[in-house]
Amino acid sequence: MDVEVVFTKYGGQLHRRSTMRRLGVDEYGTWLGASAGTTVHSGIPGRSFVNEHVTVRLVPVSRWWTAIFFAEPNTWDVYCDITTPAEWLGPGSVTLVDLDLDLLRNRDTGHVDLLDEDEFAANTLTYDYPADVVNRARSTADRLAVDVAGNAEPFGSACLRWLDVAGTSVRPGPQ
Repeated sequence: MDVEVVFTKYGGQLHRRSTMRRLGVDEYGTWLGASAGTTVHSGIPGRSFVNEHVTVRLVPVSRWWTAIFFAEPNTWDVYCDITTPAEWLGPGSVTLVDLDLDLLRNRDTGHVDLLDEDEFAANTLTYDYPADVVNRARSTADRLAVDVAGNAEPFGSACLRWLDVAGTSVRPGPQ
């Protein structure tokens, strides 16, 4: 089944969206896959892009993050978006509010970088993030950085199964 994955900004405007294939559910959440060549549409004209490799997205239940795992030979291994908890609008659509902070793990070095702190600071003012949202985003990013760097599941081997499934079961969604 295809799932439309929609990220908005805190103010409600589109940040990005893509269509992915539902792969399955496990103790970590719902896993979605996209083939190489899948377009990720941006809310900013000219900022859309096409995935070069198979990707798998984990949408956990009631967590303030989502993660995307990249197949080799991508130099990125894991990319985590700090978000509000996912809201499923039926089985074919999930929406998340992007809170700007991101984590990126390099496949070769295992190094984890916290990205977009300047964007988070600016958007905290622009969108008037409530204090509890700011605190939750920061604490989630801090805790998640430790988990991702330490290969705690699902950032260790759990994703490998789903990357294998994705490699054989995904097809390009509607562009």
